[in-house]
Amino acid sequence: MHAELARRENSFNSEPNRYEALLQMADLISSPLDFSDLVHHLSARLRTVVNFDFLNLLVHDPERNVMRLQIWEGMPVPGAPEAVSIDHSSSGWVFSHQTMLFIDDLQKESRFQESLQPLKERGIRSYCLLPLTVGERHMGAIGFGSTQVCAFAAPDMQLLQRIAELVALTVDSSLSRKALDEEKERLRALLEVHRTLTSTLEMRRILPMISECVTRVVPHDFAGVTLYEDSDHKSMKVFILPAPSSGNVIEPGKSVAASETLAIHAIAEKKARTFSREELLQLNTPVSKHVIEAGIQTMHCIPLMTQKNVYGVLNVGSRAHDAFSPEDNELLDQVAAQLAISLENARAYQEIRQLKERLEEEKLYLEGEIQSELHFEEIVGNSAVLKQVLGQVATVSASNATVLILGETGTGKELIARAIHKMSRRANRSFIKLNCAAIPTGLLESELFGHEKGAFTGAISQKVGRLELADGGTLFLDEIGDIPLELQPKLLRVLQDQEFERLGSTRTLRVDVRLIAATNRELTTAVAQGQFRRDLYYRVNVFPVRLPALRERAEDIPLLVQHFIRKFANRMDKTIETIPTEIMNAFRNWRWPGNVRELENFIERSVILTDGPVLRAPLAELRSEAAFGDGEGSSTLHAAEREHILRVLREARGVISGPRGAASRLGLKRTTLQYKMQKLGIARADYAP
Repeated sequence: MHAELARRENSFNSEPNRYEALLQMADLISSPLDFSDLVHHLSARLRTVVNFDFLNLLVHDPERNVMRLQIWEGMPVPGAPEAVSIDHSSSGWVFSHQTMLFIDDLQKESRFQESLQPLKERGIRSYCLLPLTVGERHMGAIGFGSTQVCAFAAPDMQLLQRIAELVALTVDSSLSRKALDEEKERLRALLEVHRTLTSTLEMRRILPMISECVTRVVPHDFAGVTLYEDSDHKSMKVFILPAPSSGNVIEPGKSVAASETLAIHAIAEKKARTFSREELLQLNTPVSKHVIEAGIQTMHCIPLMTQKNVYGVLNVGSRAHDAFSPEDNELLDQVAAQLAISLENARAYQEIRQLKERLEEEKLYLEGEIQSELHFEEIVGNSAVLKQVLGQVATVSASNATVLILGETGTGKELIARAIHKMSRRANRSFIKLNCAAIPTGLLESELFGHEKGAFTGAISQKVGRLELADGGTLFLDEIGDIPLELQPKLLRVLQDQEFERLGSTRTLRVDVRLIAATNRELTTAVAQGQFRRDLYYRVNVFPVRLPALRERAEDIPLLVQHFIRKFANRMDKTIETIPTEIMNAFRNWRWPGNVRELENFIERSVILTDGPVLRAPLAELRSEAAFGDGEGSSTLHAAEREHILRVLREARGVISGPRGAASRLGLKRTTLQYKMQKLGIARADYAP
């Protein structure tokens, strides 16, 4: 036994053996071995020339400012800490002072109890620690322990110092390679995020792909995006990104008041904010409580901001304390910056798409307007009552006030509405009209407010309503008195707050619309009968304009007759130069119950019947009705007219408008026919096939 010890001592103290071992270890360090395998082989070679029982290698962790155990070779020491404070540990002292520490008898050492106590309990007596340093870079420490007292002599110290220098080079190379690999992975992830964000403008596809990219380089348990859902920034909606264990941190798609979210703090400070569990407890909001209940210990919130706007916050959480390193935070900040730009592009794309859809809707609407005649190119007449109306139009046009145009059917209410629009500040924007009496009740709400896809049976796509089409312009609601009672509160809300929701949607839309309404009904009577809301009446009746009937401005009839003759003669390629006095007198004397529209239709028939330069008019129609007056003959004529209309309606199978409808067959406008049907008491049951 004594002979073996002597032989080993001689071997350890043999200078050639030490140099040979040092050269072998130098060659070993230059070999392509994994770092842990390399240290294992170094330890085996070193044991042949130095007497030690274990080797440990500790690397400084700058994020936590601790010495972290990387490798342990040799005798196990139960209870040896994985990380020790730099201020209260032997390895930390060596790292800080960059000086070798040699303890020849641990039992007599009273310092560094946190790191040395487990060694004492295991029977370690000698402990030698050396700094790992390359140039100005301080990386950690390497330690050698032995169960013998004063195990390391001066030659051993010199050899261990050389070994520490070699190991330091290896550690430096390993850390540099690791940092380079991590940086490559981060750059690869950022590139993948960039590719993802530029590949699509649909946020539903973008968000899951971003989480997948980030997960590879920043381990996390929860990821989500909280976005503002209104222009007032009062509420936010949560979008959950798929994560390895997202769990039920917060309900996806939930709307939350902005003041209650974690996001509001990062947005207020305009920079990323990391919340620890203690800080989450201090917030004491429903959201922070829910996050804590889900086990999240660290939550990193990065505002999604561009130079133009703030869109929300990217939230990444972990169930570990101090989960994210500065490098992790930097990567997440870069991802958030790209995501903010993508959100801005997506919002811009969405707005452009909506504007495009709106332009297409306006185009279809205007094409329909062009196809249907407007009947008036200008206002014709010099009567005092007409000039008074035009004076009111000029007065109200400059404001944004709601206008209610009153008058009998055919007096030109739409023409006056267009004149108000053309003289207003909204003249360059859309003039959108809707006849409330011409659309079935079930479809009127969709026409006015629009609907979402699937809002009702047959809603196969999203539809933009007339209110949205008129945004920034004027909405003309003809026959407003026929709006059903159930729709009137919604219209009242638009007038009060300039906001509404599409059918099938919960998203509030804001519009800037001027309303011009028209009716041939007495709305005060409808209010008294409960058919029209009183509050809506007051909102609509801000500036009433009452149009005179044609019989009230008979002096304008000759001008109107000449205007319509020119219009239809040009259209039919005819030349009519003379209007007989008898015909003009008949025109002046007739009461024109259908007003200007009836006069226009009558002149059109007259031009059709005229072959030469002298107007021929079917005055018999006017004379017969005038002769009957209001007596029995008039009743008979009304009965004949009623029967004639019923017969044509039956032939048209109940269809009123269109090229084959009853109005076209009778040579009347749809609204004129509807007026006559109402006047004659014709109901659908009278002519239904």
